[in-house]
Amino acid sequence: MRDGVGASRVAVGDGRFASLQDFLVARFPKVHDWPRRLARGEVIDAQGRPADGAAPCSPGMAFWYWREPPRETPVPFDIDILFQDERLIVVDKPHFLASVPGGRHLMETALVRLKQRLGLDGLVPMHRLDRETAGVLVFIVQPATRHAYHCVLRDRLAYKVYEAVAPWRPELALPLVCRSRLEEPAGRDFMQMQVVPGEPNAETLVELIAPVAAGSPPAPLAHYRLTPRTGRKHQLRAQMNALGLPIAGDRIYPALWPEPPPEAEPDYSQPLQLLAREFAFTDPIGGEARRFVSRRRLALAAA
Repeated sequence: MRDGVGASRVAVGDGRFASLQDFLVARFPKVHDWPRRLARGEVIDAQGRPADGAAPCSPGMAFWYWREPPRETPVPFDIDILFQDERLIVVDKPHFLASVPGGRHLMETALVRLKQRLGLDGLVPMHRLDRETAGVLVFIVQPATRHAYHCVLRDRLAYKVYEAVAPWRPELALPLVCRSRLEEPAGRDFMQMQVVPGEPNAETLVELIAPVAAGSPPAPLAHYRLTPRTGRKHQLRAQMNALGLPIAGDRIYPALWPEPPPEAEPDYSQPLQLLAREFAFTDPIGGEARRFVSRRRLALAAA
């Protein structure tokens, strides 16, 4: 780990190279500073020693290196720790902060922030939330217990409750159980999960909490409670959209918002009105009942 970020592994495949530097240049042609990285000891061998860029490089050898952090605009919202013991850390994640590194987000993620803050290099998420979603996010502290906690999700033994603000349809009889089949399309529309014919693989209980006073005709709003019984990608967002209730502030459903230019300042004025309110399960290690509740409020629901 360096600054909360783990090293990436690369193995030498077919073909022999005169040197490690030649291999790295061929393997990552868009990276132009391998000589500098090698000189600074930023590539290590299987024994954890700084690798010699001039040394021969043969198939089967493996090396580790650290990605150069991309330029990231700091997300100006803090993580609140709801609970911490020797097995779990539970946080109240803000909107706009990714759960784990990926794509353009590396340092500005809940995982890396917690590793830097707490010095726990082995921390991993028990589950994940979309970058746009706020609320309860659980992390596993001990590597030996990861499998047991991940089985809680795999076997659908966790009880999760979300809240959302979306259009109000008085003619829609609530509560209702939404069952649908969600599939991820190929091509440029891969971001948007599609509701398609077939055996349902996603199920959510949708309940009305109350109409929202801030809403006004022709598009009044309401505050909803969503209880998913499965865990498909974008399940709540896609199912609410299919019901004619796209969640307020959603940049993916019903239509993808245009991607802002890289130099544009982030717009934090319209967060997705989706909150992971509650996460509960029986602890697979100690057997105790675990229940964690977000202290956050959706801006439009509060209004």
